[in-house]
Amino acid sequence: MIKYVGVDDLNIDLFESQYVVKNGMSYNSYIIQDSKIYVMDTVDFQYANEWLENIKKVLNKKVPDYLVLHHMEPDHSGSVKAFLAKYPSTTVVGNAKTFVMLNQFFPNINIQNKLEVKDNDKLELGKNDTLTFIFAPMVHWPEVMMSVDNGLLFSADAFGKFGALKFEDNWDDEARRYYYGIVGKYGAQVQALIKKLTPFNVRAILPLHGPIIKDTLPHVIDLYSKWSQYQPEDNGVCIFYTSVYGNTKKACMRLYDQLQMKNSEIIDLARFDMSEAVAKAFFYKKIVLASPTYNGDLFPPMKQFLDALKERNYQNRTIAFIENGSWAPITAKKMKEFAEANFKNITFIEPQITLKGAMTANNVTQINFLVGSLKK
Repeated sequence: MIKYVGVDDLNIDLFESQYVVKNGMSYNSYIIQDSKIYVMDTVDFQYANEWLENIKKVLNKKVPDYLVLHHMEPDHSGSVKAFLAKYPSTTVVGNAKTFVMLNQFFPNINIQNKLEVKDNDKLELGKNDTLTFIFAPMVHWPEVMMSVDNGLLFSADAFGKFGALKFEDNWDDEARRYYYGIVGKYGAQVQALIKKLTPFNVRAILPLHGPIIKDTLPHVIDLYSKWSQYQPEDNGVCIFYTSVYGNTKKACMRLYDQLQMKNSEIIDLARFDMSEAVAKAFFYKKIVLASPTYNGDLFPPMKQFLDALKERNYQNRTIAFIENGSWAPITAKKMKEFAEANFKNITFIEPQITLKGAMTANNVTQINFLVGSLKK
C-alpha cells in the first residue's frame, strides 16, 4: 500500500531563486506499507511540521522502518533532521554520496542506523514489495538514485514539473520548462537512464515534483527521449528579439506577420520569462535571433539568452539573424560566432538582415526572402 504524504508550497515565487513559479511547487513524499514501513524522501524544511503530521495521520502510532533518500537537494532532504528527531531508530537509506552530502548539509547529524546501497541493490519490503535501486548520477546531481517497486518508479527530480498539485496546469509546458531549466544540460545522462529503465516495465512514475504519471506514460517517455536528444518537437519558427527604440521590433513583427504560420511565435526577450524563452527555443526547429548593437555588443537580454542556451547544450537547430546598428552594426556577426563556438549541428539561414535604424525597402525585400527560407 502506498500513501502520499507530500506537501504543496504555495508561498514560493522563485524556484531555486531563479525560475518563476506562479502556481507554487509540490514536494512529494510517499509511504509504502508492507511488512516494513518505508518513507520515500522528505520535504523542504519550511514544511517539516506539515509533512510529519501527514506521516502521523497515515501511520498513527507506528514507527517507520526506513527513510529512503533518493536525492539530497535541500527541497527534498531538508526535513531529515526533524524526521530523525521524531523517529531516531529509523534506518536511513542512501548511497555513499548521499551520506557525504548529508554531513555537508547537516553537520554533526546523528544517524543511529543507516543502510548504504549500491546500484541494482534490492531491499525487500515484505511479501508484496521489493525496492530495486537504480543509480542516475548527474540527473541532475551526482548522488541521485531512483528505485522501482512493482513497476512504480520513484524517479527523484526526473519527470518532474513546476506547479503545486492543487493546480491542473499543462503538464507538457511546465515539465518542459522544468526539464530545460533543471536537467537540460544532462541529456546524455538522461538517455542512459531511459535505457537503464527498459527492463523494469515501468507502469507509473512518481517524481519528487508534480503529479504521478500513469495514463500519459508513453507520451512523457517520448518527450523525455526527444528532450534528452535535443530534438525539436515542432518544425515551426520562434523569433527572439530585443529592441531599444522599436525599429528591430518592427522588422521582427513584419517577419512574423509575413510567415503566416500557426506554429510560429515571437518573443521580446526583455519582457518574457527567460526560462520559458529557453524552453521555446528547444521546442521549435527554427529560430530567428534579432538584436540591436549596444555598447559594441549584444543587447543584454539577448546575451543572457544565448548564455542560457549554451549552458543547456543547444543543438540540432536552424538559425537566422537580424541585426541593427546606427553606425556599426555587429550583432549578427557576434551571434553567429557565438553559435558556431558553443552550439552543435546548427544550420544557418540566409539572408542575414542588417538594419541601420528604421526598415528600408531593401530590408523589406530581405524579410520576404527570409520568410521563404524559413518555410522550407
